[in-house]
Amino acid sequence: MEELNELFYRDPYCQEFEAEVLSCTVGKKGFDVVLSDTAFYPEGGGQPSDLGNLGDAKVLFVKRQNGQVVHQTDKELKVGETVKGKIDWARRYDNMQNHSCEHIFSGLVNRKYGFNNVGFHMGDDVLTVDFDGYLTPEQLAEMEELTNAAFRKGQNIHIFFPSEEELKALDFRSKKELKGKVRIVEFPEADICACCGTHVKNTAEIGSFKILSSFKHRGGTRVEFAAGKRLINYINMLLRESASCVEQLSAKPQEISVALKQLYSEKNQLTEKLSKKSERIMNLISDSLPSEGKLLFVSEPELTPFEIKVFCNRLSEKKNFESILVLSEQAEKKLFNYILFSKEPNLAALSRELNKELNGRGGGKPPFVQGSFASSEEEIRKAVEAKLG
Repeated sequence: MEELNELFYRDPYCQEFEAEVLSCTVGKKGFDVVLSDTAFYPEGGGQPSDLGNLGDAKVLFVKRQNGQVVHQTDKELKVGETVKGKIDWARRYDNMQNHSCEHIFSGLVNRKYGFNNVGFHMGDDVLTVDFDGYLTPEQLAEMEELTNAAFRKGQNIHIFFPSEEELKALDFRSKKELKGKVRIVEFPEADICACCGTHVKNTAEIGSFKILSSFKHRGGTRVEFAAGKRLINYINMLLRESASCVEQLSAKPQEISVALKQLYSEKNQLTEKLSKKSERIMNLISDSLPSEGKLLFVSEPELTPFEIKVFCNRLSEKKNFESILVLSEQAEKKLFNYILFSKEPNLAALSRELNKELNGRGGGKPPFVQGSFASSEEEIRKAVEAKLG
């Protein structure tokens, strides 16, 4: 890690700046622009790049390439001109809050349980961090409280470049062996880590931290969380969803789970009643059909795949036909689901032929094949009768 001195490091709170355009070349996505200085943070260390504008051009992505910060823009900029840059500050500050939060959380986990942060990702809504050991829900609840307590202390964050001798004597977290000047970010009483990202000045700026979910992952623990303004946005989203559920269920917010349990109970009772009615209807239809023959063609609309399977099995047991096709139109999808029973020895090959001829898909293990046809009922009947009738 080399000592870096761009504007986003010298003043991470800088929102607008002016710089000279050193180069502008056609890139894979628009134009690649290099400036004399920049407040735009390039993607790295798990932190997304900044977005914003350079003059009238939109900055779509920023990366570090061959020691330079390259801005991908949607418009060409003139080399030698002075351009005004403006970063998306709400996005940047949100990233600063959450990146700083991740350091404190990971550092406290490391100090308390000795687990290392082996993966970090900042998504659009939530962040994830992977630890190389398992943390129980109780342990995570403890770490959440300790992390929030660190915010409340309102301590300043210290960023520095130690000498080689100082670095050797320093106990810090790092995911890889580093060479050259190393940028160290220190959070008092919580973490000290090599990092290339941007951070808030004081821990109090982070606000609050909440673990949203956790689960076992590759022998360790993956934790999803949010902090600062991002956490507020997430909570607001949950409140909107809760309000919608409250309205639809006619229940109080604290009674949503009870109302859902009742709803599922009623659904299961209704499903059971429908299943019994469906069984009676199948029996009536079965009794009205011929008892034997070469091919039995049955078409009933809006049957579920499970009902089609049950119906075809029942017919194959009760009737003496060489082949039985049960077809059900799914009007919304503009196709027919089917199950074909046949004593035909080459049923698998025949199924492939039918699928090709009738814009179908599917297969199975003889004597049953199943799938769907995107053709009319008349076309399906003619094609099946031509091969099995």
